[in-house]
Amino acid sequence: MDFVLALHSHLPYVLNHGRWPHGSDWLCEAALDTYLPLIDVLQGLARDDIAAPITIGFTPVLANQLTSSTFADEMEAFFGQRLAACEEAPASLAGTGDSHLLPLVGYWRSRFCRLQTLFHDLDRDITAAFRSLEQQGRLEIIGSAATHGYTPLLGRDESIRLQFAVGAREHRRIFGRAPVGCWLPECAYRPHGRWTAGGPERARPRPGTEEFLQAAGFRYFFTDAHLAHAGSALGTYAEVPLGAERFDAERHEEPASPGGSAERSPYRPYRIASTRKPSSVAALVRDPLSSMRIWSRHHGYPGDEWYLEFHKIRWPGGLRFWRVSTANSDLGAKQQYDPGQAERKAIDHAAHFAHLVSTLPVTRADGVGVVTAPFDTELFGHWWFEGVDFLGAVYRSLAAQRGTGVKPVTGSTALRDDPATTRLRLAEGSWGANGDHSMWMNDRTAWTWQRLWPLEDAFWSTARELLNVAAARPALAQAARELLLAQASDWQFIISTGVVADYGERRFRGHCHDAEQLIALLAGSTRDPSALETANARAEELARRDNVFPDILESVAAVLHD
Repeated sequence: MDFVLALHSHLPYVLNHGRWPHGSDWLCEAALDTYLPLIDVLQGLARDDIAAPITIGFTPVLANQLTSSTFADEMEAFFGQRLAACEEAPASLAGTGDSHLLPLVGYWRSRFCRLQTLFHDLDRDITAAFRSLEQQGRLEIIGSAATHGYTPLLGRDESIRLQFAVGAREHRRIFGRAPVGCWLPECAYRPHGRWTAGGPERARPRPGTEEFLQAAGFRYFFTDAHLAHAGSALGTYAEVPLGAERFDAERHEEPASPGGSAERSPYRPYRIASTRKPSSVAALVRDPLSSMRIWSRHHGYPGDEWYLEFHKIRWPGGLRFWRVSTANSDLGAKQQYDPGQAERKAIDHAAHFAHLVSTLPVTRADGVGVVTAPFDTELFGHWWFEGVDFLGAVYRSLAAQRGTGVKPVTGSTALRDDPATTRLRLAEGSWGANGDHSMWMNDRTAWTWQRLWPLEDAFWSTARELLNVAAARPALAQAARELLLAQASDWQFIISTGVVADYGERRFRGHCHDAEQLIALLAGSTRDPSALETANARAEELARRDNVFPDILESVAAVLHD
């Protein structure tokens, strides 16, 4: 059987929007905890000639930030902060009678220095390291929508086409080749049919998600099992901190007829059935059984007593010295972390996971089957500190257990092995809470859509009128950037969780306001030429802050001429 492990890397645009806690430090934490350790592990596997064909996606908004010189400078400062915390910790620990924690200070200092050296060895370019691994044939990098917009709820087809067109164009610019696969933001899918989310006045027939993907050149995506009717939705945590993993498997049913009925098995790819025209886009279905072992708070590996406790942090400095101990224990009862014991646990859990995959009821009568395990990249290393080492150990275990018949492959390879000849109509929904759109459209967030939909209308009207006016292009380009940034699904998610909702609201309102201001000035320039000068001056100011998607007007033009 084929085994596809897919990672989805995404953070909203935070550069030039402050540092702590939700500015550049958010991005730097992800780089320090997840992206750099993952590169380190993948390079180690490559040196040992162990296949680790991870399918990894980077949203264009994240990739733009990782390639920015601003990020590189912020990362240097972040390393400095972490190393300074290590220098200051001994005196602080002695003052509080916690000198027994000193060996862990040395552990963190060594780790930070090693990852800083790696960052410098990569010429401070994280995306280039992944690009190099792909060029060596060791992994596959897939694309996504520009800013992770929640596409089923966007009001205009042009907006959805722009999200995917910018996504494909930016992927080619940054990674040097066209993406074959696409990670749908929040795994959210909408079939062709009458769109009613915007109310009666906006209700109309609209294309299915696969039609937008096909137009942008994507050939496959990942979907959750319940959308393929292969199981129930995997739920979400009741309380989720900003940027936390979104999904948990506490509500779980086994797939209906595993390895049996083609309509329900998650263990094969499907060609998406479209009601309007034949679709060449395929879907790989998340396997609920293996996913639960990693997503679940209570039944998954990350809750093991020996792993690093995420929520207990020592201030000043921000270092972590404690382990999970027991899942329900008070933070004050957490015991001292033991890196060696945690590493051994990660190796044990990786061997267990590799064995679990080999025992899944996958193989069909034709001898073909695929297990698909997709996760947020930031779960590994950031939320589950030992998670990156776990991933490396999984591939080492699979290499040592070749007799089990499990073959690690990329998403594209899985589709070559099983070309998805069976057609399937997916249900509408996402991999969020309740399996539907309710995490992004609810009583707390309805106002965001009421503001966003008219903004979409205004932008596309202005773009059609002024795209070919050379003097208007700088302001129109920045208006497009602000529109895309306002569409990020992160803002509704943050608001819905109720954790730092004010941050999500502020960021959403700010990008909407900036786009509205530019559009109003552009619209007024036909009557008042000085408005155009004001619009471009404001656009130049905003571009210094929100510096993404340099070729965005090419994508706008492609959408308008489609």
